Amino acid sequence: MKNKFIYLAIIAAGFASCEPEFENTVDANYTAGDADFTTYVAVGNSLTAGYMDGTVSRVGQTYSFPNLLAQQFALVGGGAFTQPSYAEDVNNLGGIQGLTGTRLVINASVGGVQPIAGTPTITLTPQATAYNNMGVPGAKSFHLTFPGYGALNPYFTRHATSPTATVLGDAMSKVPTFFTNWIGANDVLAYATSGGAQADGVTPAADHNSTGNMNPATYGMNDITNSNVFASVYSTIVTTLTSGGAKGVVATVPSVTSIPYFTTVKYNAISDAAIASNPQASLLVQLYGFLSVATNGRITPLNLTDGVNNALLINDSDLTSLSAQITAYANASGNPLLVSNANALGAIYGKSRLATAEDLVVLTASGILLPPNNVNASLPAPFNLNGITAPLANKWVLTANEKAKVANATAAYNAAIVSIANANDIAVADMNAIMNQLVTGLRIETGQLYTANYFSGSATEGVVLFSLDGVHPNARGYAVIANEVIKVINEFYNANLPLHNPSYFPGINIVSSN
Repeated sequence: MKNKFIYLAIIAAGFASCEPEFENTVDANYTAGDADFTTYVAVGNSLTAGYMDGTVSRVGQTYSFPNLLAQQFALVGGGAFTQPSYAEDVNNLGGIQGLTGTRLVINASVGGVQPIAGTPTITLTPQATAYNNMGVPGAKSFHLTFPGYGALNPYFTRHATSPTATVLGDAMSKVPTFFTNWIGANDVLAYATSGGAQADGVTPAADHNSTGNMNPATYGMNDITNSNVFASVYSTIVTTLTSGGAKGVVATVPSVTSIPYFTTVKYNAISDAAIASNPQASLLVQLYGFLSVATNGRITPLNLTDGVNNALLINDSDLTSLSAQITAYANASGNPLLVSNANALGAIYGKSRLATAEDLVVLTASGILLPPNNVNASLPAPFNLNGITAPLANKWVLTANEKAKVANATAAYNAAIVSIANANDIAVADMNAIMNQLVTGLRIETGQLYTANYFSGSATEGVVLFSLDGVHPNARGYAVIANEVIKVINEFYNANLPLHNPSYFPGINIVSSN
């Protein structure tokens, strides 16, 4: 595929006054305005690196939003834009040898999402080169200033200029005249995608919410970054980027509720038919009847005749444990099955409840909710059906309480981003607002409506901006992001840069066979 897209804007006569101006090499009158794009540098995480479909691939990287921006900057004096080399990704599989898998595709022959067949050819051979695109997948805010971060992150290992290099230091070695900075998503996203909590059984219950911890060196991978730590580090990043007089754009952190990773699997994903078809359906109904009494209604009886999907059974680490009460009720029930499993029932259902619409089930939970993968091998039948009689572990669900922690952290980060940007007189692209619009539908300049309705068949697959990992945009999505940044640049820096046409970019990756 081409790495650069040059489009002619086709202006319909009746809409000439309100159509967007797409790139036009014939008679365009473009200008950089108050900005200088001679040396453009982008810092950030996977959203900056061009990560999509679960990896960085050779072709996928060409659709990174900074690369798309650089194409438009070149029209007004922007210089060369370099990205970490993925030339060794000869078959466009992505992944890293021995560390990560290949990119995700839809296998049309089976109708499912799979890693594309093959072995990654990308290695950790050091490139020791600073690039214009310094987006590092997995990076949190404080990682950008961490000396020797390459020892912790294989993506930075590949191109760190030295064993003690920092991402920000390598970026500054390019002496930027203009920059974009989109960092912060991983400071809260890793907490959310892990379900907001450690595995069940951890004592004391730890939910990785480090809002009171000012020392990021002690954070685990999934910890929420303290908002004061974030603000301090973010200020350092922006102060450094602007130290040579560079102008730029910073982007806010998106809310997790707007991405398909948290909106695809519904809280009530189990149909009446799925339960009724189980050979032990009557036993499951009896079990729920018992649990309704033993949990004081925390778990309500099954109704397989109302035609309404059943809420998933989940574990909630914030609940008061009813283990002893459930065990006592089981021992007193007189039911041989319940009596013989009394202690196990207390252990299994002590902190269980039915999910509500306020809970978010992570995308990867879809793999354990359908036969034959819906059986929890660690539990005895009939208490081993995931989401039905086997409560989903904390890692599969972001509860309403955990979701509030994510929202509070995101709001604090974004307040800091806006405040620091204003203090340094640089522009802000409010990606949080843009992503949130996807919940109800984001209509772009062409009139096309894009949604977060992930994989609802052929009717929507062409208008989804996310890749198959449910977190990162696809090529079309990165074009929309680039356009949002361009609109901010045009307004804030009095520039006149053309937009990309997102409909001309690839959407979901579909292969006929795998």
